[in-house]
Amino acid sequence: MKTILETENLTKTYKVGKVETHALRGVSLEIKEGEFVAIMGQSGCGKSTLLHLLGGLLSPTSGKIIIDGEDISKVSDAQRTDIRRRKIGFVFQRFNLFPTLTAEGNLKLAEKIHTGNGGGSSERRQEVLRLLKLENRMHHKPLEMSGGEQQRVALARAVINNPAIILADEPTGNLDSENSEIVLDMFRNLNAKFKQTIIMITHNPEAAEHCSHIIRMKDGQIEK
Repeated sequence: MKTILETENLTKTYKVGKVETHALRGVSLEIKEGEFVAIMGQSGCGKSTLLHLLGGLLSPTSGKIIIDGEDISKVSDAQRTDIRRRKIGFVFQRFNLFPTLTAEGNLKLAEKIHTGNGGGSSERRQEVLRLLKLENRMHHKPLEMSGGEQQRVALARAVINNPAIILADEPTGNLDSENSEIVLDMFRNLNAKFKQTIIMITHNPEAAEHCSHIIRMKDGQIEK
């Protein structure tokens, strides 16, 4: 099975004045294409820093990050942004949808950012929305939807451009238990139907049970 993401001895140190905080202390991991992985750990263990590094939102202090054959650890900010645009889909805890756009409009905007011309496929949009059981909400705006529906639109937006990896940061953190279960089922459906690689940050053991395997972190390192 193809390796879709690999890190080698990844470190991240934050400096405030003379004080150094070692958020990551030599993280090496390998994730195969089509896996659904949970990264778990207590607050402050480094899991969010790791997610931001994997998503190209931060640059590492040292070490390598290779995504779908491209090393993003030593490129310019512009190059990192381009790789992030082409290779990565994000799902955030707070949905981050554009409130003035419908569900379909949010997907079209994601397509435009990805391609530069907005030339996405209406068939693809309809397929994704159907899979996420949103076909009846295509023309609704976020404030006309429940929290669970908004998060499913956010998930549709993340997957619409066939990214190499979806990074999900506590995607059920703002949802009740019923909607959390629905959203997690949608993640599993996308993983099964499209063989979509998904890396999910979570502190919830019940959410992690939906994944194919779990990576546990403590004090900036992966627990053995």
